[in-house]
Amino acid sequence: MIATNEPDYEVIVIGAGVAGIYQIKRLTDLGVNATVLDAAPDLGGTWYWNRYPGARFDSESYTYGYSFSKELLNEWHWKERFSGQPENLRYLNFVADKFNLRKYMQFDSKVEAAQYDEANNLWRLKIADGRELTCRFVILALGLLSIPTLPRYEGMDDFKGRSFHTFYWPHEPVPLAGKRVGIIGTGATSIQVIAEIADKVGDLTVFQRRPNWAAPLNNGPISEQEMADIRSRYDEIFAACARTPGGFEHEPDRRGFYEVSREERLALWDRLYDEPGFGIWLRNFREIFTNEEANAEFSRYIADRIRRRVKDQAVAEKLIPRDHGFGVQRVPLETHYYEAYNRDNVHLVDIAETPIVRVTETGLRTTERDYDFDIIVYATGFDAITGAFDHIDIQGVGGERLRDKWTDGPSTFLGMMIHGFPNLLMPAGPQSGSASTNYPRGIETGVNWCTALLQYMWERGYSRAEPTLEAEERWTAHVTQMYAMMLMRKAKSWFTGYNSNVAGHEHGKVRYFVYNGGAPKYVARINDVAAKGYEGLTLSSGAAIAAKPPLAGVEGRAT
Repeated sequence: MIATNEPDYEVIVIGAGVAGIYQIKRLTDLGVNATVLDAAPDLGGTWYWNRYPGARFDSESYTYGYSFSKELLNEWHWKERFSGQPENLRYLNFVADKFNLRKYMQFDSKVEAAQYDEANNLWRLKIADGRELTCRFVILALGLLSIPTLPRYEGMDDFKGRSFHTFYWPHEPVPLAGKRVGIIGTGATSIQVIAEIADKVGDLTVFQRRPNWAAPLNNGPISEQEMADIRSRYDEIFAACARTPGGFEHEPDRRGFYEVSREERLALWDRLYDEPGFGIWLRNFREIFTNEEANAEFSRYIADRIRRRVKDQAVAEKLIPRDHGFGVQRVPLETHYYEAYNRDNVHLVDIAETPIVRVTETGLRTTERDYDFDIIVYATGFDAITGAFDHIDIQGVGGERLRDKWTDGPSTFLGMMIHGFPNLLMPAGPQSGSASTNYPRGIETGVNWCTALLQYMWERGYSRAEPTLEAEERWTAHVTQMYAMMLMRKAKSWFTGYNSNVAGHEHGKVRYFVYNGGAPKYVARINDVAAKGYEGLTLSSGAAIAAKPPLAGVEGRAT
């Protein structure tokens, strides 16, 4: 291979999901020579892959869509308050086609390795089809929940029926009528699947590893009249999202938990429980996230609501978590999930009491008995946050591997850059504001900041950017410190790096994956870095000055 300092592209974006689509839009608006690579046959990211029954937003649809184009906002009509997967994928295709972005995308292009060539200040990407592509900058627009994990049961290949992880639910319809279905897991995905298929299958057995708290989605249609009202208020809606910690419309109750009476608290909770979306979580008192006694009182309230909805009280008790309080990890939203257990054809098996021993040719064997199934569904989660990064052999300065650097957890600068990995950008990386907020609101912030940094460099003749070790350590220490304030640090969730199906992640060691300071504080921090000439970054001309791309106007600050 002949080394060259002239790259194939100035920027390569990896991932054609929500973040990658917006990132390539920003770059091509600037006239930058850029492309997007994605392993999938088409765009959409999580909304391309996750086609399981019941898959839908838990963000209000109109707060999830892109905010960058008034024309787009005026043209698209969200049909449901919380839109389902088919409509979400149509939306992303509509955006890509409207702005003619497909010509910049390469599908079936799985990136196996990315190696930084220090001598030439280039990134060399190895594609699964044998190609090598080079670029000056790599932007990782990788999904936070894009690497599914399977359990490690003996005999999984022996099963003669159909089996699949929810992430790989077949694109063609799966016949469910009259089928005996077993589903493993009761996390957010499984909660959606169970509620959707309970009345469509012959028999459904749920194997619960650990119960999850959940609250009603309270979904509904959006009429033409309501959509017209939403369009007239988009500026107001996005302003509300920008000032709330989670990037949603839901603002916390600023009163102190103990400043109001018990009766007032119950009245608030009753109202929020019956309202759409995350209000029961995010319009609540702030103390439920930080004060154990306040959280325990609220958790008892939610437990009582579960007991009211499930007829068999023995089953209800099994569905109530005992190892963490409500809201200390992301809350699954559900539609008649608890009522599914009132059906005669739905059965709950607690595998903490009777563990699964193995998969058999006909189904599953626990320590208690054998179960026969036509279909086994693995709703067993993801190698969250860092999994997608670990699955690419990313090598920085001196050949250091990113997966080795992050063995004990990620260490980043602002969640968007990494010491030792120059010109590698992550608009929604670990420890960024995106991982813990309404995702599109977070990724627009990240993409805008990364794009502004690139423009700053091109305008000044810089071709190499790398955070200092000290800046990275300060940010990681800040992220770690923010966990100390939150009850989430005690929960076994993907926010803290727990996954019993990932080797090394099953023992509850806390990994500081997300920024807990809230979107407004995060935006203020990253804007301050930019305002100070990207303080904390070492900017240089590198081994070769990049040709200055034609540039249009670009927002210099994140929003």
